[in-house]
Amino acid sequence: MNTKTELVTFNAGLTLESGEKLDSFELMVESYGELNEARTNAILVCHAFSGNHHASGENELKEIGWWNEIVGPNKAINTNKYYVVCCNNLGGCSGSSGPKSINPSTNKPYGSNFPLVTVSDWVNSQKMLMEKFNIPCWHLVVGGSLGGMQALQWSIAYPEKIKKAGIFAAAAKSSTQNIAMNEVARESIRKDQNFHDGDYLEHDVIPKNGIKTARMLGHITYLSEQHMNQRFGRKFQDDESKVGLEVDFEVENYLQYKGGKFSEIFDANTYILMTKAMDGYDAASKSGNLSSALKDVLAELLIIGFYSDWLYPPERGKEIQIAAMSNNIKSSYIILNGEHGHDSFLFHSERYSQIISKFIESK
Repeated sequence: MNTKTELVTFNAGLTLESGEKLDSFELMVESYGELNEARTNAILVCHAFSGNHHASGENELKEIGWWNEIVGPNKAINTNKYYVVCCNNLGGCSGSSGPKSINPSTNKPYGSNFPLVTVSDWVNSQKMLMEKFNIPCWHLVVGGSLGGMQALQWSIAYPEKIKKAGIFAAAAKSSTQNIAMNEVARESIRKDQNFHDGDYLEHDVIPKNGIKTARMLGHITYLSEQHMNQRFGRKFQDDESKVGLEVDFEVENYLQYKGGKFSEIFDANTYILMTKAMDGYDAASKSGNLSSALKDVLAELLIIGFYSDWLYPPERGKEIQIAAMSNNIKSSYIILNGEHGHDSFLFHSERYSQIISKFIESK
């Protein structure tokens, strides 16, 4: 697979929804496959909350891409046929401009002073990337969870620049419960003694305990009860594999391990920023209702939900399709039996991959 990783600089800057302006910014981008001569085979993959630009294959650090089961040679999103682009979102912590970047006005990391970004800001920055790569129209914009929100926003904001949108395990807006759980996670970070109001890098510390707790809470929402029962049940953790003396059950050990690993690689300010963007997104906010918001959409929509997903349950996708149907937008709404809860969109199954592949290939 022909893979290219590059840091793309935008000197023109970007005015954000908040009114603040970044005079310049950078996006870390990974691309797979080859753009055809007509430049009609480009697919944009949008990552979810904790994702990044590395969607497929194995990188130099031996890390497997976060959507490797779906994106790659002869997979559902076939990089032998399509030119697939994925970028680390603005405000991220995997190379793109974000809270860890140096603020040119202070010569210190932005920290908590990095401006608030929104789903619309991400889409606008991706539009600039599209122009930089001289891509006239995306064949498909696709993502799961927060990535699905970006795909939906692409279809609304730039209807003539996208032929198809794949919206998986997502919603047109976060629920009150979603917001509440995200706020508990953010509060665990803010209350870490090493947070220092977001300026922890200046103190040469990281609020690892807060990030760890936030991720542990997040993992509970990503998994289904059925999957947790099947995988862990009430089994006790063997002493040799315990990550801490306080651990009794396997599920505790799993959460402690996952939270600990995450705290070593993810930025606390980015965690707060990304979840705020997720909470703040409402596709209908400027139109009054979702049907009005979708009135100019030209793209064909594929909306997929999973029965085991209780973070963004299938009925949230149904709301999007009902609004699409009211505007005579060509759309498909499918519910699948993924066992991994909200995370089911990340994993290959025969039917899931076939549905995606057929949607991409359809005329």
